[in-house]
Amino acid sequence: MTSTTSEIHELKVPVIDLDKLREGDADELANLAYGLGDLGLIHIKNHGIDAEQLDSFYAAFQEFCAKPMAEKESLSQAHVWFQRGWTPPDTEKAVLAGGQPDFKECYFATPEEIDPFLQAEYPQIFADNIWPADAQESGFADRYLTIGRQLHQIGLSLLEGTAQALKLPKDTFTRFVQGGAHVTRALHYLPLQESQVDTGVRWGEEHTDFNLLTLLPGGRFYYENGEAYTPKGVSGLYLRARADEQHPQGRRVKGSAPAGCIVAQVGQQLEILTGGKLLATPHEILPPNEAGVHRSSMAHFIHSHPHQVLMPFEQFKTPEAIQAYRPPVLAGNYSLKTLVDIGLAPSEELDKLGYRHYRRLAEQRAQEGR
Repeated sequence: MTSTTSEIHELKVPVIDLDKLREGDADELANLAYGLGDLGLIHIKNHGIDAEQLDSFYAAFQEFCAKPMAEKESLSQAHVWFQRGWTPPDTEKAVLAGGQPDFKECYFATPEEIDPFLQAEYPQIFADNIWPADAQESGFADRYLTIGRQLHQIGLSLLEGTAQALKLPKDTFTRFVQGGAHVTRALHYLPLQESQVDTGVRWGEEHTDFNLLTLLPGGRFYYENGEAYTPKGVSGLYLRARADEQHPQGRRVKGSAPAGCIVAQVGQQLEILTGGKLLATPHEILPPNEAGVHRSSMAHFIHSHPHQVLMPFEQFKTPEAIQAYRPPVLAGNYSLKTLVDIGLAPSEELDKLGYRHYRRLAEQRAQEGR
């Protein structure tokens, strides 16, 4: 008998010891391959992220989210497709969400240095950071960037381990992402009103990330007065495992990490490069079944360098993989297309891909009076 994805299955998510993984431990490599291949997600211990530092950042982020709307709107950067600064609620939607925007507000920044040449080519995804006026005084910016850099280094270690687990040269993926448009995102999931309880509202609709690897240091739940809230029932992060004959819809699994661990999950770019051997994680964020609870969390997105071509590596280039992931596309253009799909970039940007010089002849002809 097949199951439905509304059921929660008790599949064991591997817990990877990052210290042992960095040493090339065979058991950790096998667990990593299983977690990223069948679930698209792993939990990580010995990662070095300090829980108190994370709590301090979330406290500073909550202070920002409580600011007047006009002040937050001054930091909203629609012209760079909200890839820096504040994203208002009801702006972004999952590709398969049917038009339902995510019930959240966000803040984007990059913890990495920006290549000026890539910024000229992709000005939106390589935009400069923007901060609230009191970001330095409150510690908001420093804490943000510190955690983002730590998550990035953890991600690079995982990518080295992933390459080893797949019998590839250790630096296969780290070379691929060097110089990418990496970004860290702080998220504030909004409290449901009484009228929204039991109506199917999601904090984040089911989707897969379009980058290569995502790192999640763990969220915090709060009552509206700021008091900590302990999640009850079905709430938080849930994923859909790889489909099989018995479960063609994929099994629904709780993805939230145990105490002291953080989460890493596969993005679409990594799935493409491995010809589907690794699974981009379909996941959603569910609110508690009660009003007045909100959640702060953070995610770091590691991207391929925008000039890298997204297509299955030779080792994974089966006829099925070629059909599933054709045609090859530049990673930067893949990002642009996805940002259009989720409602952050205007659709007319797709008409400009590589053909901005077309208007030159039209302008010349216009001067001739034709």
